[in-house]
Amino acid sequence: MSNKLDYFKFQNTCNPFGILFHTKAIETFITNTINEKKYSEKDVFFHDERWHCFEAHSKLSNPSKDILLEELNKQTRSTTHQLSTATHVVITLGTSWVYRFIEDDKIVANCHKVPQKQFLKELLSVDEVVNSLQAILVLLKQVNPKVSVIFTVSPIRHIKDGFVENNLSKSHLISGIHQVINERENTYYFPSYEIMMDELRDYRFYAKDMIHPSEMAINYIWEKFQQIWLASEASTTMDEVDKIQKRLLHKPFNPNSKSHQQFLQDLEEKKSMLQLQFPYIQF
Repeated sequence: MSNKLDYFKFQNTCNPFGILFHTKAIETFITNTINEKKYSEKDVFFHDERWHCFEAHSKLSNPSKDILLEELNKQTRSTTHQLSTATHVVITLGTSWVYRFIEDDKIVANCHKVPQKQFLKELLSVDEVVNSLQAILVLLKQVNPKVSVIFTVSPIRHIKDGFVENNLSKSHLISGIHQVINERENTYYFPSYEIMMDELRDYRFYAKDMIHPSEMAINYIWEKFQQIWLASEASTTMDEVDKIQKRLLHKPFNPNSKSHQQFLQDLEEKKSMLQLQFPYIQF
């Protein structure tokens, strides 16, 4: 969904610490962000020729310790501003299964391929999910009382856990979410998991791995999200952005032709007109 928001030039920030799969990881991230934690050497470790942080996804890992720490602190600072000014926060949960690092007895966001014998695998109970979600909401409302929080459950199945274990995990998430949402407090549930499982059951809605949603499924879920969460007046602007985006992909047969030069001029005019209305839009 964040790729769709990016495409249509909405102001948004997605996964500053990379994908965080469970409530405890998200709770830790938001807690540290709001408390303006300063990451230091004690928060990172060296493994397999790269520096990692157990609180972040491997996409932030780096051969340089200093670069990793710089990125962790930069993302923490920018997210502090984003959380305090956002109109909506969308939290997607993937699993109730977590891994606890035995050495310090802490649940990690990502194992970074550290040997599994160094972790204990646990399933968060429904009560633990509820408590974690409630903590997240308290933290968000503390810095941004009017923010709307949208919870959703990822339709991607964690098959490595096993089919039965995946369903158990997802059920804990769904049960937990429904105990904390309250429209009077601007907390909601978007059923992306149910749409995928109950409406999009044909093979064409899955990618080749038969786990991830296909582009057709993503577009279908996006349309449902758009109908519920995007203001109708935004559609006109989205149409204009879409036209420009498609024109930017145009590859001319003759780049020096007069017709193509006119095409480029018209494109720049359309971009300028849109940017007069929305100065933050950049193509």
